[in-house]
Amino acid sequence: MDFANHIAVVTGGTSGIGAATARSFVEEGARVVIAGRSEKKGYALAEELGDQAVFCRTDVRDEAQIRHLVDFTLSELGRIDSLFNNAGEMGRGGGIAELSSEDFDDAMAVLLRSVFLGMKYAAPAMRRQGSGSIVNCASIAGRSTGRGTTLYSTAKAAVIHLTRCVAMELAESGVRVNSVSPGYITTPMMAGTSGPESRTPSEVLAAVDDHLAELTPLRRAGAPEEIARTVLFLAGDDSSFINGQDIVVDGGTNQGELWRNQAPRLTGSAGGE
Repeated sequence: MDFANHIAVVTGGTSGIGAATARSFVEEGARVVIAGRSEKKGYALAEELGDQAVFCRTDVRDEAQIRHLVDFTLSELGRIDSLFNNAGEMGRGGGIAELSSEDFDDAMAVLLRSVFLGMKYAAPAMRRQGSGSIVNCASIAGRSTGRGTTLYSTAKAAVIHLTRCVAMELAESGVRVNSVSPGYITTPMMAGTSGPESRTPSEVLAAVDDHLAELTPLRRAGAPEEIARTVLFLAGDDSSFINGQDIVVDGGTNQGELWRNQAPRLTGSAGGE
């Protein structure tokens, strides 16, 4: 993929899938604006990536800061060719009677409202250019139950449909909008340590990786870089006729029950060993 002269913006860009995507964009020749809450992590990543990357502190719960992110990118780099709305959190767990309206509002602010606002403020610039690609981070949790908390799953389902709606609107201006739905990916968020200044010990990530492998048909968890490659595909010219789609990257997890769990019931064997 050739991303020379390409300007990309990545929210939630300081760790996990966001950081992997920022690195991949730079490796392919793009210039990247890394957006996130942690100045320490953001400036460190920008320094690691060199002159092709710049950090803009952004809390996606704040509309003014998202507007500033877009204005900053246009002022510093002149255009926006792609936007990856990636910032997220798991949302508080619990049954419906246990969740508060504040829990709901907080989850929707981070997982859904931020996607809406990112598109709202990037769309005018992309329309003026007559080109652009927006990629929203959804999840397999938005396609079936039991893959995340109720609040997380609900928000991600809404992200998928919001993507479709805005894709139809912006397509006539030459702007594409798609989403990517990761499966079980080994990230700090999956380890429950994704706060702005948090650090995830390697042994914790290794334990998470082992656990997620048991939930995935391919018997391994996904890597952030595998989602990043899909984001770059959707952001670039190789996907120029793909619009309004949700691309699932999950090793087959969302197809149904694991065969190794089905096999004893369906064949009398111990599975696909």
